[in-house]
Parts: sequence; C-alpha cells; structure tokens
Amino acid sequence: MQIFLDTALIDELKKGADTWLVDGCTTNPSLAAKAGREYNEVLKEICSVIKGPVSAETVSLDAEGMVKEGIKFSKIAKNIVVKVPMTAEGMKACQKLTKKGIKVNVTLVFSANQALLAAKSGAFIVSPFVGRLDDIGEVGMNLIKDIRLIYDNYKFTTQILVASVRNPIHVLESARVGADIATVPYSVFEQLFKHTLTDAGIKKFLEDWEKVPKKRQGSM
Repeated sequence: MQIFLDTALIDELKKGADTWLVDGCTTNPSLAAKAGREYNEVLKEICSVIKGPVSAETVSLDAEGMVKEGIKFSKIAKNIVVKVPMTAEGMKACQKLTKKGIKVNVTLVFSANQALLAAKSGAFIVSPFVGRLDDIGEVGMNLIKDIRLIYDNYKFTTQILVASVRNPIHVLESARVGADIATVPYSVFEQLFKHTLTDAGIKKFLEDWEKVPKKRQGSM
C-alpha cells in the first residue's frame, strides 16, 4: 500500500521523503492557508520534493471552471493529479480532464455509489473520507471494504485512497482491506514507526551495552 502525506508543510514533506517511504502527497487550499503559503507556489515546491502523485484541489463549483483550473495545475509538474469534488459537475470535469490525459482524484466521497460514479467517470484516484464518517457514528472502513469489492467485481483501475485518516489503526485497516493508498498527517506517519516494546528493547540493549567490558585505548 502506498503512503501519502496530507500536508502543505515543506519541512514535513522533506522529513517524510528522507525515509524513502512516502509515495505521494495530498494538499488543498486550506492546508496552504494554515501554512501561510500561496497555493500555486506551495504546489511547485511540493512537486520538487515528492516525485509521486501530488493532488491539487480545484475550488470552482462548475465543470468548466474545474477543467480550467485543472489544466493550469497540470502545467505545474508532470506528477500533478487534479482533485475535483464528488458532484455531478465534478464528474463532468473528471471525464473532460481524463480525456485530455490529466489524472483526476475525486474527493469528498462518502458512499459506495459515489465511488462507483467516480470510477465510471475515469478517475485515477477516489478519496473516501473514513474519519469524517466515524465522526457521525458510521464505520468509515466499511465504506473502503464496499468500494474494494465493487472495483474488484468490475475490474475498475481507479485507485482507492483512504482520506481523513486519524490514527495508525486507520492505516492498518486500510492495508488489511486492500486500499491502494492511505494519505496521512505527518503526526500519524511518525506513529507508524513506534511501539513501546521497540523503545523498551532499544533502551535495554543500550543499558546492556554499557555493561560490556571495553578494551582500553591503546591496549593490546
């Protein structure tokens, strides 16, 4: 399973990229605003750090506007994926952009029917939001299971990107049900490396190492 970082903070992206474990990035105007950056400027910098897919979100509500924005985004870098919302206008834009050879990420997906329409529209990626479903009392990962089943039934090539990831359990469950991608905040990415027994094991190893007799410098 691929792991993307969901951020507009370049320092986070560089630290993630330095592990060689980050495969792509998702971002949006809200994340750019929090970072205090102009959106196109931050997209260019992200694409210079991350060589995998970088999702750039449109803000227009009509298909024509989304297509215009998508074409502009696609000129920033070859790895840009244009993000459009799951609406009727968004699906029109998805089909038009796909015909132009521009990859599309359909975002704000909350039902399997929406994911079906996204795949039929030629989406490169579909982004179901599991955390937001959990917030309203639903089980977000059940949606991922349904989408995986539907896509496998009809051999859709649209990749399932699990979004609104809140914790490492979401990442584990995404991998278990066969999602293609999980996009995570950097704080969750850091947690994936950690386990209390790993920390305890390292601590014990170092304590034991200090007890091992050492040769004095210069001794034979």
